Amino acid sequence: MVVMPYMKETRASYEMVTFIREEQRNYVSHDQLFKELISHFFEEFMDVFFPAVHANIDFESISPLSEELFTDLIKGDNRRVDIVIEARLKETDTLIVVHVEPQSSYQKDFHERMYLYFSLLYNKYRKPILPIAVFSYDEQRTEQNQFTVGFPFFHVLTYNFLMLELKKKNWRDYLESNNPVAAALLGKMGYKEEEKVQVKLEFLRMMLKMELNPARARFINDFFEQYLKLNTEEEEELMQEISRLDNAEEFIKLPNSWEERGIRKGIQQGKEAVIIKMLAEGFSIDTIAKVTEMDRNEIEKLQKMN
Repeated sequence: MVVMPYMKETRASYEMVTFIREEQRNYVSHDQLFKELISHFFEEFMDVFFPAVHANIDFESISPLSEELFTDLIKGDNRRVDIVIEARLKETDTLIVVHVEPQSSYQKDFHERMYLYFSLLYNKYRKPILPIAVFSYDEQRTEQNQFTVGFPFFHVLTYNFLMLELKKKNWRDYLESNNPVAAALLGKMGYKEEEKVQVKLEFLRMMLKMELNPARARFINDFFEQYLKLNTEEEEELMQEISRLDNAEEFIKLPNSWEERGIRKGIQQGKEAVIIKMLAEGFSIDTIAKVTEMDRNEIEKLQKMN
């Protein structure tokens, strides 16, 4: 086990918070990735997906609680509650506990597990528990967000939890949100296979608009790329799309896979295609050089090659 510090951003300042997690494994833990995304961007997550809850929480008061490890005495399983955060409701003295449980694979009795977590958390903290499940399956499923106990002669209880089913979300609905969590999760939302290049292009546009600090931008980019991967042909298509944009050079600023040489290659290829078309249309070399800001010698080389 290692102790890992991270920065929790509030409106007023940055506060150092410490949590304990296991050493990173060689494989990708999808639930862990979601946990880190939601933990670091908790306010943004609530804002974009649960605005009614967001409107009632005082985010100056939020405080991550210790990770909870519960043992199922019947099945013998150890279960760790992923995200547990204490918060105060606005204009009240009421403290609540927000429990967010990311789920990346189907589990038949998941709704029962959510109720067990609810019971254990309430037993420990004796505060109102707000439960949220985040489903990130690759396919659409119909999930239950309710657990009931009853008999033909008596109804004991009905337990409900909020849920976010990402595959049922239309990625286009979030392009104007200016929200880093929405950007990170575009690749887990519902889109058609032929839209992959467009999804990534829009993600990059969102990243440029948000102007995140380097650490946060790198995390959001890494998260997105974990779930939406383009093949070589699609990457080339994306670079061509970028090269046609007026602000193509700005994409060089983006982290990780967008290395400067790759972007510049795409921009160069796009310019060359435009120049060849202009030559075919009879534009003079001087005019082309002025419009494209390309060196005359390079234009003349293209003219000779075509």
